[in-house]
Amino acid sequence: MYPSLGDITQKGYEKKRSKLLGAYLPHPPGKSPNSHLTFKGGRDSASVRSAAVGTTYNSLHFISHFFPSDVHTEAVQAALAKHKERKVAVPMPSKRRSLVVQTSMDAYTPPDTSSGSEEEGGQGEGTPTSSQGSISMEHWISRAIHQGSTTSSSSSSTQSGGSGAAGRLADVLAQTHNHSAPPDVTTYTSEHPVQVERPQVSTVPRTTPKYGNAKLMETGDGVPVSSRVSAKIQQLVNTLKQPRRPPLREFFVDDFEELLEVQQPDPNQPRPEGSQMVAIRGEPLGVVTNWPPSLEAALQRWGTISPKAPCLTTMDTNGKPLYVLTYGKLWSRSIKVAYNILHKLGTKQEPMVRPGDRVALVFPNNDPAAFMVAFYGCLLAEVVPVPIEVPLTRKDAGSQQIGFLLGSCGVTVALTSDACHKGLPKGPTGEIPQFKGWPKLLWFVTESKHLSKPPRDWFPHIKDANNDTAYIEYKTCKDGSVLGVTVTRIALLTHCQALTQSCGYTEAEIIVNVLDFKKDVGLWHGILTSVMNMMHVISIPYSLMKVNPLSWIQKVCQYKGKVACVKSRDMHWALVAHRDQRDVNLNSLRMLVVADGSNPWSISSCDAFLNVFQSKGLRPEVICPCASSAEALTVAIRRPTDDSNQPPGRGVLSMQGLSYSVIRVDSEERLSVLTVQDVGTVMPGALMCVVKPEGVPQLCRTDEIGELCVCSIATGMSYYGLSGMTKNTFEVFPMTSSGAPISEYPFTRTGLLGFIGPGGLVFVSGKMDGLMVVSGRRHNADDIVATALAVEPMKFVYRGRIAVFSVTVLHDERIVVVAEQRPDSTEEDSFQWMSRVLQAIDSIHNVGVFCLALVPANTLPKTPLGGIHLSETKQLFLEGSLHPCNVLMCPHTCVTNLPKPRQKQPEIGPASVMVGNLVSGKRIAQVSGRDLGQIEDNDQARKFLFLSEVLQWRAQTTPDHVLFTLLSSRGTVLSSLTCLQLHKRAEKIAAMLIERGHLQDGDHVALVYPPGIDLVAAFYGCLYAGCVPITVRPPHPQNIATTLPTVKMIVEVSRSACVMTSQVISKLLKSKEASAAVDVRSWPPVLDTDDLPKKKPPQLYKPSNPDTLAYLDFSVSTTGMLAGVKMSHTATSAFCRSIKLQCELYPSREVAICLDPYCGLGFVLWCLCSVYSGHQSILIPPSELEVNPALWLLAVSQFRVRDTFCSYSVMELCTKGLGLQTESLKSRGLDLSRVRTCVVVAEERPRIALTQSFSKLFKDLGLHPRAVSTSFGCRVNLAICLQGTSGPDPTTVYVDMRALRHDRVRLVERGSPHSLPLMESGKILPGVRIIIANPETKGPLGDSHLGEIWVHCTHNGSGYFTVYGDEALQSDHFNSHLSFGDTQTIWARTGYLGFLRRTELTDASGERHDALYVVGALDEAMELRGMRYHPIDIETSVIRTHKSIMECAVFPWTNLLVVVVELEGSEQEALDLVPLVTNAVLEEHYLIVGVVVVVDIGVIPINSRGEKQRMHLRDGFLADQLDPIYVAYNM
Repeated sequence: MYPSLGDITQKGYEKKRSKLLGAYLPHPPGKSPNSHLTFKGGRDSASVRSAAVGTTYNSLHFISHFFPSDVHTEAVQAALAKHKERKVAVPMPSKRRSLVVQTSMDAYTPPDTSSGSEEEGGQGEGTPTSSQGSISMEHWISRAIHQGSTTSSSSSSTQSGGSGAAGRLADVLAQTHNHSAPPDVTTYTSEHPVQVERPQVSTVPRTTPKYGNAKLMETGDGVPVSSRVSAKIQQLVNTLKQPRRPPLREFFVDDFEELLEVQQPDPNQPRPEGSQMVAIRGEPLGVVTNWPPSLEAALQRWGTISPKAPCLTTMDTNGKPLYVLTYGKLWSRSIKVAYNILHKLGTKQEPMVRPGDRVALVFPNNDPAAFMVAFYGCLLAEVVPVPIEVPLTRKDAGSQQIGFLLGSCGVTVALTSDACHKGLPKGPTGEIPQFKGWPKLLWFVTESKHLSKPPRDWFPHIKDANNDTAYIEYKTCKDGSVLGVTVTRIALLTHCQALTQSCGYTEAEIIVNVLDFKKDVGLWHGILTSVMNMMHVISIPYSLMKVNPLSWIQKVCQYKGKVACVKSRDMHWALVAHRDQRDVNLNSLRMLVVADGSNPWSISSCDAFLNVFQSKGLRPEVICPCASSAEALTVAIRRPTDDSNQPPGRGVLSMQGLSYSVIRVDSEERLSVLTVQDVGTVMPGALMCVVKPEGVPQLCRTDEIGELCVCSIATGMSYYGLSGMTKNTFEVFPMTSSGAPISEYPFTRTGLLGFIGPGGLVFVSGKMDGLMVVSGRRHNADDIVATALAVEPMKFVYRGRIAVFSVTVLHDERIVVVAEQRPDSTEEDSFQWMSRVLQAIDSIHNVGVFCLALVPANTLPKTPLGGIHLSETKQLFLEGSLHPCNVLMCPHTCVTNLPKPRQKQPEIGPASVMVGNLVSGKRIAQVSGRDLGQIEDNDQARKFLFLSEVLQWRAQTTPDHVLFTLLSSRGTVLSSLTCLQLHKRAEKIAAMLIERGHLQDGDHVALVYPPGIDLVAAFYGCLYAGCVPITVRPPHPQNIATTLPTVKMIVEVSRSACVMTSQVISKLLKSKEASAAVDVRSWPPVLDTDDLPKKKPPQLYKPSNPDTLAYLDFSVSTTGMLAGVKMSHTATSAFCRSIKLQCELYPSREVAICLDPYCGLGFVLWCLCSVYSGHQSILIPPSELEVNPALWLLAVSQFRVRDTFCSYSVMELCTKGLGLQTESLKSRGLDLSRVRTCVVVAEERPRIALTQSFSKLFKDLGLHPRAVSTSFGCRVNLAICLQGTSGPDPTTVYVDMRALRHDRVRLVERGSPHSLPLMESGKILPGVRIIIANPETKGPLGDSHLGEIWVHCTHNGSGYFTVYGDEALQSDHFNSHLSFGDTQTIWARTGYLGFLRRTELTDASGERHDALYVVGALDEAMELRGMRYHPIDIETSVIRTHKSIMECAVFPWTNLLVVVVELEGSEQEALDLVPLVTNAVLEEHYLIVGVVVVVDIGVIPINSRGEKQRMHLRDGFLADQLDPIYVAYNM
């Protein structure tokens, strides 16, 4: 130590360090840690500097050189230690085994060794050093911390499932920082416990069907389920319950807009208080008399007077000198290149290249000599070189953008070396292919042996430097676009002079260069300034640095180098590889230029390097960080001084202050600090000021961070070909606060953020490109990388391979961190590292990370020098092709601008005025179909009250008329029934029921038949015997375990006295497999109808009262409730009549039916309508379509059917299965032009996308687009709407999805944001009356208001068939009354939300047509944040996000939204979906997804109507039965 430098000894430092970290370590009671610590510089420096600046800097203290820079790592470790005490378990994502195995294979290629990093050490970590050689600086920085037992940085996690590792993440979330809102997990829990209320329709005490092979648990009532998944969800809920910020000020009042929160500025945020800054001038550029008038003139001078002087020595990969280029050779070869470029390309009359044209220079990083010759050749020929990277493949990251630059510069010729030319990718005929996005180029090799000698009399014209362009340097922007910065000849020369003066370069000095010589500091020092001063450059290729990171230090010793140009990563790797090399002596070094000295993490490399090499002769004042940018060239550089008494400056700045662009020394929270070192002073001959980064270039205050701007001859001139951007960057006139410009000359924006400190020292705190503005605060990507690296970095991720960028989600920037994971780290380790990184960033930067992703080693796109290609990485992330192996999303902590949760306002109550048919100024929403009684038609069946009588009448009058035809999968007729055959068969079945079954009239019979004619006959057999039939779907032979329990349950719940079935199924019911699934001994008697008795019953049963039960309609609703609805004889006949009238059905018609015949309208169409109306039903079992998807459409075409009915599943099967076969179907004669109605039978909102794609697809086969429509039915009324034949086409409206969440309808234009198309569900059936009522108050609503659809009609069901007779439920669903208005009528509640809207169209009677729009089931709707969401809307958004998502289902669980997606594609894509799904739902629905579950195709259960069984899925998920590929718990 140098005692003269101040009094900080090692002991003193230890004391300061313990004070610094004291606040975070447990300290003895009574002693409070010192909270205000200000460090001063060495003995003289502080007084000198504060005197220089006066009082403005009282808020900023500079710290002497010995204030250690590893404070950042310590701060991070201390922050993490602080979290360790309080543990809250956080769920670790669960991953399928196969996925884990694949990502941690040992078959990985070792870390990339192709080339180094531009940013920070992308060097293959596998530097060949001994095992202890990899003790990195991090190791000994953290060693200092590990000495104290208090803050051990790796905690052993013993809890199961990684929750221990995750515990610390929870603590971060538990902190009450002001910067994020609490997720709305607990908003409603105080008023009502979390319950999912469902009508309990099932008659059995909740025996829900099985899912997979385990018992399903009913989880709707909020009872936690003891399983792994739900335990994790419980952890998640507990974590999220901890308050993140004060409760919301007031609730969101029901206004028309859902407003996103606008970030309110924090009243306590620090504001700049200093005076306005003054521009700082560098020392005058002292023009020495013998400085050459141009760089070419310098080359000419040295090439002629000292041709033997060495100019450049290149190295091979063994570190042996490969070649020495002398000044004489450089001069003669450059002339040769110049001559050949101008005279040997093209023809004499039409040369390809003229002076002023641009040419590309494509040279590899290990051949600086060839590059130098080509570069000076261009300068001599007065053409403009554009140095670029060697394209390795046709699809290099960013190579396309380079191509755009070449194209815009009009480049047609590329100069290259022989070796490089041979290595370029070649086409089949040996020509170099055109790279993606590149112009067509002529490749020209510049080796001397390929060039012709210039004639004796030819000589390049050497002028004084002027304003012509000398060269163009490329620069990659934040968004990946590449710009060309033009540098004029005078700027080039002046820059070389300024560097010569500030670095004190002298003739024949030796300079060691590790940097890329094609651009930036490497080009300026190693190619340009060196020639001006006749210096000797030892160039070290990156390939050598990879093999031997110490090579540059060895060369400095070997050649007694005076100057070395390196990046901080070269110092870092030298440290890692350094093992007491005896012969290292660095005392020849007078200047070590650190090219990325402006990077916040370079300071730790500088300090650590000095620490080790000071004993090897390295003097502290030799280290000279500099700051540079493509636009402003060298911005500032620390001068090499001999005066050791002037220690460099450094500031310890508060991160909190920095995020508001204010400079504050951190006094309270010592953890979140950034230590910055100065990058020296302003360049000679330049003027520098600091302006506000956005808006008008106004001067900053002295304690404010802004963008550095430079006014100097030695800066770039323009972005080539982009005048607008040039104006904003190169022609800036900074202004004072009064608006007056400070200079008549324009300044250049450097793209660097910083401030000018005491004594004119320049400090850089970040780059404009790395700036992320999150809710009004600025964060620098580099700082966040530094924090992530300080968390036990080398164990899990590669040092130079972390990308930090922001993505815009929901109108704010969100931070994303992507890192490459080492192949040997385990899941648990990675998750632990990730959660610690989140904590560290949260503590130190006070900002949440939106997404942290780890990808396998070597998978991130690289820049040519091995750094991470940021914009390309961001692009991959956004399009879902990054393929991470670990993802942690934290939307709950980051997203703070969601709209406030809604508190419901009371709707219009009975007290509001109701005048005539108006409710609060709107026409009451009610509509009726045609009146059944009034319609006169020759309907013979009307005179019979019972269907059984209609059948007997038809058997007498038209015995041979065919009623039913069943088709096989080949499309042939399997069997058919005439009126008489059906009557005879039904008689035999009735006889069997009475004799063998000993049944009384009124007994219930379960009919378990496959779709077909037996089912129809059995149904009428029951009617003839006076029994009540219940149709039940038979169990699936391949899947008895899951399907048989449902059959058993329906049989038991319906109290069936016997089961009628076919012989095959009867055997199945009693099989061994069946007995494994249910108790087969408790079946009622099973009769098989394959061999019937020959006799008929004594007499056919005739019911005494038409209101008695005709049949029971059982079905499982989408919410998993089993309900049986009673259908009376009156309702059945009225139903058939209504459909007959709507569809104009007569005996001469054929109707094709491709539906499941077990419940609802499907059953009625399959079994009842033909008998009532006399038309022929062509029956097509939907299961046959799996064998032959074209079966249904071929049958429609072959039988020339006019009316056909199908389900959504059938339509989807046709759309997906026949999409590519329309041509071949056409050639087979398929013709759909006769179809006038094709109705989808459904109990849900019409699926517009599906019906439209179906119509479009089959339009070529003659299908009329208006033919396709939907119907709507529900449990209380099996068909309310059905398009039918006459009447206007179905209409579509667009509603605002945000208003819909507030139960309001707001019509918008098609294509407007947040619009949702809704299609009318078909025309109201005759005899049906509909009203829209408020589901809570039961009051009528006005036109275009959203409410529950209520229906009054003769074919309503007459109630639920329940064992316990739950009266309240029954009266509520089937016998409701309005609370005001028409309080007499009895209505049935459908349980669906919808609205009526009067259209401009007229219906058959000439009235204006009222359209009914169904929005969704109340049971399915999710109440989240006080708003009502329909699952289908969220699912639609999710399916659109990525091509691999085949299907999606969402459900809520304890106020968390769970999203399940089916993945088509490789499991490696599973994790790509997590951020995409989260983003889409946030953007479109303002909801934070709690859990994302990625599963295989076919896992989401779907019922026979094609509806998703979301509650089954939920129960399966909570019972751990889905075998998911990946489950992500969003924090």
